[in-house]
Parts: sequence; C-alpha cells; structure tokens
Amino acid sequence: MDDKSNKLLLVPVLTVLFVMIGYQYICPAGSTSCRFGNGESFPFSKYPADVKRESPDPDEDAPFRFPSKYNFTREDLYRHVDFEIKGNDVIVFLHIQKTGGTTFGRHLVRNIHLERPCDCRSGQKKCTCHRPGKAESWLFSRFSTGWSCGLHADWTELTNCVPAVMNKKQKKDAPLNRRNFYYITLLRDPVSRYLSEWKHVQRGATWKTALHMCDGRPPTPDELPACYSSEDWTGVSLEEFMACPSNLANNRQTRMLADLSLVGCYNLSSMSEERRAELLLSSAKRNLLRMAFFGLTEFQRKTQFLFERTFGLHFITAFTQINGTRAAGVTVGTPTRRRIEELNALDMQLYEYARELFSRRVQYCHHQERQEERERKRQQRRRMKEQKASQIQPQEDDERKDPDQENTELTGVTEDYSSQVVRW
Repeated sequence: MDDKSNKLLLVPVLTVLFVMIGYQYICPAGSTSCRFGNGESFPFSKYPADVKRESPDPDEDAPFRFPSKYNFTREDLYRHVDFEIKGNDVIVFLHIQKTGGTTFGRHLVRNIHLERPCDCRSGQKKCTCHRPGKAESWLFSRFSTGWSCGLHADWTELTNCVPAVMNKKQKKDAPLNRRNFYYITLLRDPVSRYLSEWKHVQRGATWKTALHMCDGRPPTPDELPACYSSEDWTGVSLEEFMACPSNLANNRQTRMLADLSLVGCYNLSSMSEERRAELLLSSAKRNLLRMAFFGLTEFQRKTQFLFERTFGLHFITAFTQINGTRAAGVTVGTPTRRRIEELNALDMQLYEYARELFSRRVQYCHHQERQEERERKRQQRRRMKEQKASQIQPQEDDERKDPDQENTELTGVTEDYSSQVVRW
C-alpha cells in the first residue's frame, strides 16, 4: 500500500521538476521576454514591464525621452546659425553679472579657432576681432567693443543700442549694411549667483555707472533708490543685502532678459506687482527661447558643445568646470536659503525653464549627431559597394567575350599557319 502511494506521489513531483527545468531553459532569469497574459513581467525580471531602461547619460539618449513640463517644439530645440563671419553677421553677448560671463567672454576672443584670430595685446582689456578682409568687428562684447551700450547692458538696452553703435563704427563713406544680430548669454543657478554677487559687492564692487536705459531715459532716483549712501557697500552683511527692496540683485537674470518697456521700465507704480512679475517672466522666457544660444554656468562642457554646434565655430581648448567658487564656500541655513529663493522667485522659475530647454537642446544635438553618423556610414557602405561593383564589371566583360570575335581570332591563326605550311 505504501509503495503504491509513493509511486503515485512520484509522478506529479517529476512532472513539476520537468516543467521547472523546461521553463528555466525557455525563459532564463533576467529575461523580459516572458510575460503574463496581462502584460506584466515575471517576478524575477530585472525591470518591470512598464519601465523603460534608461541610458546612464541622459544627454546621450533621444531628445524626447521624458515628459516635458514645457511644450517645446522641434523648432525650439533645433539651433543652427549659418554664421557668416566674412559677411555682416554679429554675435552680441549679453553679460549678466556673476554668471561666469568674464570667463566665457575671454573664450570668445582668445579661444576660438578663426581664419583671422582676435588681436589681443598684453596690457589691453579689449581685443580687436575683425572679420577676414574687413576692419569691422563680428563680435559685440565687453572684451571686443567694450561697454559700448553701458556697463552690463541688458536686453532692453542692447536691442535699442547695438545697431546704432555698429553703424557708427562703420566708415562714413560706406553704405549701411543690413546685419544679423545673434544674441547669446549665460545663466546660473539663482541662489549661487545671488550669493556670488553679495560677496562681490561686499568686497567693494559697484555697478554705479550702469545706465539702465529704458524708453530713452535712465530711471529717476525715486524709481531706483540706492541701497547705500556711502561710496560703496563694502562689508555689507547678507541680511543687509537681502533687506534692500531696490537691490537689483533680486531677480537680476529675469529683469536683464525681459523687455522692460512692457512693464513701464523702472516705474513700479505703473501696474500691480503680480502683473509686473507675470509680464517680466513671460518676456524673459520668450527672449531666451528666441536667442541664438544660451549656456549654463553649471555645465561648461555642454555649453561649449552647444555653442560649437549652433555657430559652427570651434574652441581651441576645452572648457573647464570650476565648482570651487566664492559662492560655493558660503554656507547658509535653510531659512536664509528660502529667503533668497523668495527674493529671486522669478529667477528660480526662469532657471527651471532654461535648464530643461538647455538639456533638451543638448539631447537633440546628440540625437542629430548619431543620425549624421549613421548616414555617413550608410553613404560610405554605398560607395564601397559601387567601387567593388565597378572593379568586378571589367572582369565579367573579359569573361564574356564575343564568340564571333573568338572565332575570327582562331580563323586568323589557322589561315596564317596554313600559309606558312604552303610556303615551307
């Protein structure tokens, strides 16, 4: 009786073992190809069915890999300028304080591979960046044309000033050329930028000579009161720096990229604070989107890559990421950091927008590079096939000789041999 029961139990056990062995053979561990009827992966699959594996480097992946908070179109992401340095095109650098603009500005005049490099002489702050064959500058920046539109001129000032300045620099007897102006800028994390500006002012720096021109005039003292009464603000504490309501460090990036004419320039009584903030932010985003190029201080190599792809100009040496800045050495508590974020609420939103746009443009450029590489390899394979086919064709022609021609040759040989025999 016991023997019979053991035999009956042995059959299902062996069946289960057989099924398990077969399953392991067909669906090895880690495979995502075996799924249940509802589409779910088996428990031991490394990745769930609804999760796509991601590349370690997001910039190397396709440009539309993750859902966007902003509805960027392909036209927003594609940036390529047929920059005619020998023609009438001009790059205009909008230099926002404490965004790494000084370093980037030096790259523009000293580190670009050009047919006619900028002439930078020792002891001089400005370089001469003339076009090949012309005594005319292709770059409008601090280190090429100087502060021709005012110290750290913003978007409102530059767009109203640059064309007139460039025409004035042109020879009087030369006809006025129609120029293409390509605006570029750098942005930085708002908290880091704010702390850097505070440290800079604390050391005695001022921008008192800045014009802040808008609608043809500078702001009145009532519209833009000074934060300090002495010569400078040396030794200012962070609390004092944050306490000044007219401190232009607050939301500086948004203000310098927006069209201030839309909000009555520096006249804060022209509309409500909420409406003013809304118009400033939307204008800054719109202008940033339309710029030929912008970079981010926190991503130097990607900034270099995007500039080179946009303008077709190449830097001689690679950019260096320097994280050990003065702002990085400042430690602030959570309440202070939140206060800085509140004072720079518009810049926080603008930077979030800029960072995603920047990341997607870099991804899009990498995507284009891969497509171009695939197309290059495809064309190369096609040319190799054509060359191989052209080499094989003459051999086939030799092998497929005309039979009549061969018979003629044989007949000629026979006749010649017969004549020789008769003569012998």
